[in-house]
Parts: sequence; structure tokens; C-alpha cells
Amino acid sequence: MFITFSKWSAAGFLKLYQILIHMKAKDINKVEFWVATALYAMAVFFLVSEAGSDSPDIPWRERHQFDEAGIRFSHFSNFFIPELFRYSLLYFVFLLLHFCILPALAKRQNIALHGILLGGAFLITGLVLGITGTYSKAYLLVRYDSIHAGYNHIFFQAFTYAAWTIIIIVIYFILKQLILHFRAGNQPPFGKDNRMMLEMLFGAAFWFVGLLFWVVSGAPLQIVVSWTLIVFATIAIVIYSIYYLIPEMTAQMKKFRAYFGRIFLISLGLSIPLALLATLFGHNNEVLIVVICFNVPVQLFISAPFSWYAYRRRNANLAEISSLKSELGKSDASLSFLKSQINPHFLFNALNTLYGTALQENAERTGEGIQKLGDMMRFMLQENMQDKISLTREVDYLVNYIALQKLRTSSSAQVQILEQIQDQTGNLQITPMLLIPFVENAFKHGISLQQPSHIRISLQTKENKLFFDVHNSIHLKADTDPEKMKSGIGLQNVKKRLALMYPNRHELIVRESAKEFFIHLTLEL
Repeated sequence: MFITFSKWSAAGFLKLYQILIHMKAKDINKVEFWVATALYAMAVFFLVSEAGSDSPDIPWRERHQFDEAGIRFSHFSNFFIPELFRYSLLYFVFLLLHFCILPALAKRQNIALHGILLGGAFLITGLVLGITGTYSKAYLLVRYDSIHAGYNHIFFQAFTYAAWTIIIIVIYFILKQLILHFRAGNQPPFGKDNRMMLEMLFGAAFWFVGLLFWVVSGAPLQIVVSWTLIVFATIAIVIYSIYYLIPEMTAQMKKFRAYFGRIFLISLGLSIPLALLATLFGHNNEVLIVVICFNVPVQLFISAPFSWYAYRRRNANLAEISSLKSELGKSDASLSFLKSQINPHFLFNALNTLYGTALQENAERTGEGIQKLGDMMRFMLQENMQDKISLTREVDYLVNYIALQKLRTSSSAQVQILEQIQDQTGNLQITPMLLIPFVENAFKHGISLQQPSHIRISLQTKENKLFFDVHNSIHLKADTDPEKMKSGIGLQNVKKRLALMYPNRHELIVRESAKEFFIHLTLEL
């Protein structure tokens, strides 16, 4: 039962990890903001729920210190108000540093100004914590020869606490930037070394999030040490399992139970050095007990199933990618064979002959259509085989296609086709045939020669960004129309190409009503 529950939990952890690794930077920022806000709200809620009560039954770790010093303890002034200020201050300092000051320093924007703001945040944090500390730790004042010495001690602790808080936030920000850097520069599938580095960075970021939580909540050193040792042991076991232990046991055809037993033995053996480190850094037997009691269950019911499912899922994904590559190779071979059956010289000579004949017979519209069709065929046979082409050539193909459609629909006054396509003069590159499916879809479903119809197409670039809009009316095909059951390349196919070719570098918005269809594509080239 425990193993089944562990497998279910591991699947949830793996799903969360996959969501995070593919999440856009701005979405990660939103998650961080709402998580920090939720933690702050929870902390304030628990404070408010106990406000106004001085009952001795309410536990608080330093209440007995007041009793020993002979000072009356007030839950409101010695606990609620100082803790509320501390939680609020740390919440706003985290938001200020993580979303404003540190990103600007990383981009080297107004370094002097943001450096001053960073120093100001440290001073304000230290001062506020020092002032609130004179209330929450008033019992310290009677332990020194003078009140001045007691204040010095409290403020020294406050500024030390402020410094460590800022350092932890800075390190967490650096880890996050490293993760984003590795992910941006090494899109899936990653190499083994890059995958391992990225997963260790995720583990370290998880540790820092927990460490920040313990620091904010004022947890004692024993909990911080226990958290650190167990999390690092978990990271080590997960990395070892995914990249060494599970592949070895899979090659030996061993099942999950055998792997689970191996992790149990490793966890037991690892508890001894962890316990020694706990006593070394914790200076307290409580740390030793916590590490021994929690390390083995965490490794068995979190690390082991998570590693097993992560490895299995990764192998399944690699097998799927290999299968897709094989199918793609077959498609390329078939396309190459088909292309070889078409003699380009004969095709273009025939089109040129028809074009000349149309001009001799004064059929200018026919000649124009043949010329544009020839340009499109040349594009499809030559440049469409490349991974990237000039945006200028892609736009030329788009313009030719629209011009051909205008020739087809020019006899109907009820059809309105508007295009605003910016001329391209730069060296921007794009995947070929990426934009045309949207326009094909518009002409296929948006044009009726018997009813009022409209298509509006807009394309412009700004620096390295492309903005593409297609807005068209919708007309249902008649049952006798041979095109009714044909879906063409389809929007789903285009979405898959965008996800493969431009991960985290595009935004596609699709809106549809009963009578109109609209797409907006933003693409980083």
C-alpha cells in the first residue's frame, strides 16, 4: 500500500517538475509571486487567529524567557505586533529584491541606483527587525550590565539576520537565472551533463525556497540543519538513481521492489554520516533524532518513486522522439522521391510557355496567375526543403498566394480582401511555410462567392519580433462540396510546429465565434 501511494505521489512530483521545466519565465514569476503571497497571508492569518490572547496555554518558543527574566509577557505587544512587522517586511523585501532590484542589476540597468536601493533595503530591514526585536526579545535587556549593551546585541542580531535574508534571496535569484539560462540554451532533449546540472539546480532552488521559509518563520538552527541535510541527501539519491542505479537495474531486468530495497539500504547507510554532520553543525541531540527519523522515510517514499517514474517517463519520451524521427525520415525519403519524379526544368518551361501564350492572346489575368503560380512552385520545390529561409522569401510566397486568390474571387463584389504586409528588408530568418496555413485556412472557410465575405491579413516586424494577424468571416461548406471533409494542414499541426521550432518564443491567440475567426501570432525570429 505504501509503495502504491509512493508511486502516485511520485507521479505528482514528476508532473510538477515537467510543468516547471517547460514554464515560461513570466509564468514562473507569477507562480513565485502568488506562492510568496499565499505564505504571507497564511502567516498573518495564524497571527490574527491568536491575537488578543495572553493565555499561558498558547505555546511560544521564547515565552519562558520572559518568565525567567521576571518580565510580564504580552502576546499582543511582545509577539503579535513584532511578528506582523517582520512577516510584512520580509514579504515586501522579497518582492522588491526578486522582481525589481536584482533583475535590473542582472541586466546592468542603473547599477548605481539599484545598488543604493539594495543597500537601503538592507538598512531598513535591519532597523525594523532591530526595533521589533526590542519588544519580542525584551528579556535580553536585563541580562546585560546596561540597556545600551542589550540594544547593541539585539540590533547586531537584527542586521545579521537581515544580511542572511538578503544573501539567501540573492542566491535563490542566481539559481533561478542559471536554470533559465540552461533551459534557454539547451532545449529538450538535453544532453546528459546538462540534464544533470539542470536537475541539481532545481534541487538547490527547492532547498533555498525552504530555507527562506524557515528563516522567515524564525525556525531554530536545528530545523534549518535538518532541512539542509535531508534535502541534499534527497538530491544526491535522485541524481544517483536516475543516471546510474536505475539504468543498471533495468539492464539486469530487476523490478521496482528490488530497486526500492536497494534505496532502503542506501538510505540506512547514508543516515550515519548525516547524523554525524547533524551533531557537528547542530550542537544538539534533537538534530540527530530528527535526521535519523525523517531521512529514511523521505528517501523511500519521495526520492525512490520520483526517480523511478522520472527515469521511466524520460525513456518513454526518448523512445517517442526516436519513433518520430524515424517516421520523419520516411516522410523525407518519400518527399525526396516525389520531388525526383517532377522534372523542374520541364515544369517551369511548360509554365513559361503557357505564360507567353497567355500574353500573345492578351489574357493578362491568366498570364499573371501563371507567373505567380510558377513563383510558388519554385519556392515549394527549392526553398521549402530548408530548415530556415529569409523572411522576405516567406512573405513573397504569402503575397503570391493572396494575389492568386484575389484573381479567383475578383468576379464577386461581395468578397473583401484587405492586406497590410510590411516590406521586409532585414536578414530575419523563419521556418518555411509557417504562416501560409493560417491564410489558407482563412480562404478555405472565410470565402463564399454568394454571400458577403471578408479577410483581413496584417504582417509587420519590429526588431526581431514578427506580428501576424488573420481575421476572416466563416461560411459553412455545402454537403456536396468536396472540400467539406478535408481539414488541410490544420491549426493543430501548426501549433505543433511552433512548439517544436519556437519553444518559449511564440504566442498564438485563437478566437472564434459563429461568424468570424481570428488568429494573432507573435514570433521571436
